[in-house]
Amino acid sequence: MSNYDVVILGGGPGGYNAAIRAGQLGLKAACVEGRATLGGTCLNVGCMPSKALLHASELYEAATGAEFANLGIEVKPTLNLGQMMKQKDESVAGLTKGIEFLFRKNKVDWIKGWGRIEGPGRVSASSDQGSRLELTAKNIIIATGSEPTPLPGVEIDNQRILDSTGALSLSEVPKHLVVIGAGVIGLELGSVWRRLGAQVTVVEYLDRICPGVDAEAGKTLQRSLSKQGIAFKLASKVTSATSSATGVQLSVEPAAGGTAESLEADYVLVAIGRRPYTQGLGLENVGLSTDKRGMLANRQHRTEAPGIWVIGDVTSGPMLAHKAEDEAMACVEQIVGKAGEVNYALIPNVIYTRPELASVGLTEEQLRAAGRAYKVGKFPFTANSRAKINHETEGFAKVIADERTDEVLGVHLVGPSVSEMIGEYCVAMEFSASAQDIALTCHPHPTRSEALRQAAMNVEGMATQM
Repeated sequence: MSNYDVVILGGGPGGYNAAIRAGQLGLKAACVEGRATLGGTCLNVGCMPSKALLHASELYEAATGAEFANLGIEVKPTLNLGQMMKQKDESVAGLTKGIEFLFRKNKVDWIKGWGRIEGPGRVSASSDQGSRLELTAKNIIIATGSEPTPLPGVEIDNQRILDSTGALSLSEVPKHLVVIGAGVIGLELGSVWRRLGAQVTVVEYLDRICPGVDAEAGKTLQRSLSKQGIAFKLASKVTSATSSATGVQLSVEPAAGGTAESLEADYVLVAIGRRPYTQGLGLENVGLSTDKRGMLANRQHRTEAPGIWVIGDVTSGPMLAHKAEDEAMACVEQIVGKAGEVNYALIPNVIYTRPELASVGLTEEQLRAAGRAYKVGKFPFTANSRAKINHETEGFAKVIADERTDEVLGVHLVGPSVSEMIGEYCVAMEFSASAQDIALTCHPHPTRSEALRQAAMNVEGMATQM
């Protein structure tokens, strides 16, 4: 029996950050993770490998299309898909080793096995080889993450019908890839394979892509992706998929009901969302139960069971790695008596397509529904000097401010590298900045970030650049 101050179930962004922070604060900590590597879905088969392929595919398209030629760079590249996958895997391996190093540095034990709560203060870890270790802990943090949501009538085999993991490891470029779901995962991975030469069709149940984002930003992104060659079937549902050795035949109907049509593809990606991974954790042994979605309720990361905490995808809030990281820090700091907290109103959201979409705070739709008066400043990247020089002019910056106080309530960006710029407004909004605060702050010229200032200036019609 091994005794700990805190045992964390799951080694993803929530789990490994909680473990490292616990070690930093002097707690004896263990992280129970059954994968062969730390990092969870995000690092192993999610955020990080997808970004490696997004980056590589963007460079490939730039070299094979008109972008390089327009810049006076004449090359004739060929695609080596095996090497592209190899460099992706090497990058991921380096990151997982980095987490192992941080565990050793902060005296965190990695218990290699699948965790289960056996009772108050008791955890077991079972390895794939059948061994079982018993642990005791003053505190248990559930950080087991999420898994792809299945779609009735469409059985994922990761041969022809893929989940996100399968779509990151294809050995050939699809001739026709059908993506079910127009959310972050579907659009990002669809973009990868479209750039590498696939015909891509996205089928979405709703009448818009990216549900939950600012409607204007979503429409702008859809127009851009359509121009790039991605076809969209909105307000449509896939009712069945039959796979063979060479492809998949799908039946697609209007979401509201109607005549079905047939779609043929050699590969299908099911990306309709993710669900909490809470099955088999022994929750019943400490009197816990989930809602119908499989989520655990929490109050400032505490569950109803004393000494048991919950963070990340298994509980409420957006299923985002940086949200899990914030919760990990706040949770462990509360365990040692500090005042850790998370501002859920200011968790940024990013879609890493090209152009990117990044947002934080409230949308116009949410403010209208709440009856709150607001004003808007917008600035297009077509009027931004650096974007024009770089031929990256699609999209805009939008700043929404309170009509009376001028406090920034929401920011929505579509354009080049906006994932790197949204953090400026996250910081500003944490300090309750006004649009004028940003408008009066000098930004370097020429940079894309000037669009953020110009949008803030335009809340009062003061934009100066064109």
